[in-house]
Amino acid sequence: MRISPETVDKIRDAVDIVDVVGDFVSLKKKGGNWWALSPFTNEKTPSFSVSPAKGIFKCFSSGKGGDAITFVMEVEKLSYPEALRYLAKKYNIEIEEDEAPTPEEIARQNERESLLIALEYASKYFEKNLHETPEGQSIGVSYFKERGFSTKTMETFELGYSMDSWEALTQQALKDKFNVTTLVNAGLTIDKNGKHFDRFRDRVIFPIHNLAGKVIAFGARILKNDKKQAKYLNSPESLVYHKSDVLYGLYQAKQGLRTQDNCYLVEGYTDVISLHQAGIENVVASSGTSLTSGQIRLIRRFTPNITVLYDGDAAGIKAAIRGIDLVLEEGMNVKVVLFPNGEDPDSYVKQVGGTAFQEFIKQNGQDFITFKAQLYLKETKEAAPADQPFKRAEMIREVVESITKIPDAIKRSVFYRECSALLDIDEGILIDEGNKMLKENARKKRNREERAQQALERERQRSSDAPPMDFPPDLPPPDGFFIQEEGEIQVDGEVITPEQTGTAEVAPQPQKTVRTPIAFQEKEHIRLLLNYANHDLKEDGKVCKFLLDEISEVTFETPIYSQMLTIFKEQLAEDNIITADYFIQQEDETLKRAAVDLITERFELSENWEEMHGIYIPKDEDILDGLVLKAILRLKLRHIRKMLNENAQKLTEAETIEDQEEVLKLHMELKDVEKDIAERLGNVVLK
Repeated sequence: MRISPETVDKIRDAVDIVDVVGDFVSLKKKGGNWWALSPFTNEKTPSFSVSPAKGIFKCFSSGKGGDAITFVMEVEKLSYPEALRYLAKKYNIEIEEDEAPTPEEIARQNERESLLIALEYASKYFEKNLHETPEGQSIGVSYFKERGFSTKTMETFELGYSMDSWEALTQQALKDKFNVTTLVNAGLTIDKNGKHFDRFRDRVIFPIHNLAGKVIAFGARILKNDKKQAKYLNSPESLVYHKSDVLYGLYQAKQGLRTQDNCYLVEGYTDVISLHQAGIENVVASSGTSLTSGQIRLIRRFTPNITVLYDGDAAGIKAAIRGIDLVLEEGMNVKVVLFPNGEDPDSYVKQVGGTAFQEFIKQNGQDFITFKAQLYLKETKEAAPADQPFKRAEMIREVVESITKIPDAIKRSVFYRECSALLDIDEGILIDEGNKMLKENARKKRNREERAQQALERERQRSSDAPPMDFPPDLPPPDGFFIQEEGEIQVDGEVITPEQTGTAEVAPQPQKTVRTPIAFQEKEHIRLLLNYANHDLKEDGKVCKFLLDEISEVTFETPIYSQMLTIFKEQLAEDNIITADYFIQQEDETLKRAAVDLITERFELSENWEEMHGIYIPKDEDILDGLVLKAILRLKLRHIRKMLNENAQKLTEAETIEDQEEVLKLHMELKDVEKDIAERLGNVVLK
């Protein structure tokens, strides 16, 4: 269904790009822009910029850029219409289409959207079961009330109940025109030899949301004592749900993470819900799985600080701390809190209340390295005397290995010193052992990257029969270039990921097109038009008309700039002077990306520069006449010099005296023009 242009305009007018992007990353204001760690790449220093004045974002590490619609498309992997619907829902804008979509048409939409629609449908179905059926109220509501959850909390987390029936959800969804294949792919229905039945039966339901608030999966807890069934049952992985990249409660915790600048990490659904109800909203759960790099990076978008809350079970702690080394590798600050024996975050917050709970965390939080050292030290002392030397050596290596995961050298040195005193061992020995580990890890990484590069080269050669692609010299290539969807790059039997190769993209960048002097001048012309087309020059009228008239006989060589120049000319012919907004609002991502690249500056002068240093740096607007004139002259000069080079080649190929004289005559005319332009620019031309 086509969304009406009027609706698109309403969405664009309502959108606040800082608000939209802020749902996915933690933005901090610096100058006129907002900055954050990129949601697209794994980086340590923020290179992701949002300009509210221009309504655009620019990720300098990945090259992505555009408006709020593009951002939603990129971060949520949505199509253009899907991104518009997402923003319309966020800003309560009614979508106007040619006609209302039927259930059958909804089922025929692309698979990802169909899955999300089915999952949202199921969530509402489970929620209705909980609150509006006798079975749901007597079993589901009673359970949640026993856990101390209020009705408001149940609504906040959209808790639900699945009926004690083999096919209640499946049959109802089929009646409502859902496709059984979609229900199976969404993990709601199980297909066994052509028979279909519900995955979740007689369980309380915990919907799992993505960052945008869409339901992507479910966790379900059985309430009966049935040893044949698992206590918790989760949705299988699907096109929209990858458990290694999801944290329960993150959607509800986003604002709390920003304001508290800290993330409490717990294990289960009820821990999250109980803390949230007690006023502690900066809490998420790994849902019983080991922490993954994807989950850690999700947290890092909002805060660099993690506090892991353990329930005091020794076996569980030993299993969990292995994953925390990943957090250290990401350069994050990790603290650990142990609760008294028999207590977990859920039970303890109910016992003492939210204020006392937070005070307990404040008083008992330990940095992870010290916590790990003390844990292993205690284990060593409890070992048999004959085993203690071996346990001690193993313990020291374990602690040093964690320290080496910390990317900041200063932090490493602090922990070496603290652990030296705690473990009663010479600091130099710890440092030497750590350096050996760092060198060995660097060697392994280098070898792995070399093998990955060789594999990528073989893959590129394999696909070298594909027709060449022309990339603009000033734009990064499209994402995933050279990646074959049907093929996987493997090293030592493992699929290679961007993180493993140490690059932002899986494949190496294609060979860069040579950036000719003419291409740079073409880029400057488009930049001036995008930013100042509608500005008035002192004597020559609008920038757009004056510049286009002056270069009317010049043909641009760079495809993307030539395309943009043509659009400027076509619009001007209809008395329309367009600027960057025109290109940013196009569905054509190549045009949009080019415009964003040309109007975005990575660095900006401090607002206090002139006041603090007494140095005035003129802005483009202050010297616009000179900028435009020099740009025109430089472009013409580059073309004249190109013509001189071509003419010199013709001179060597001339076969008769008459041909040589004609070429020489043109050469002298071109040299005169070159000299005239160079003098106007203040350049020196050697005769």
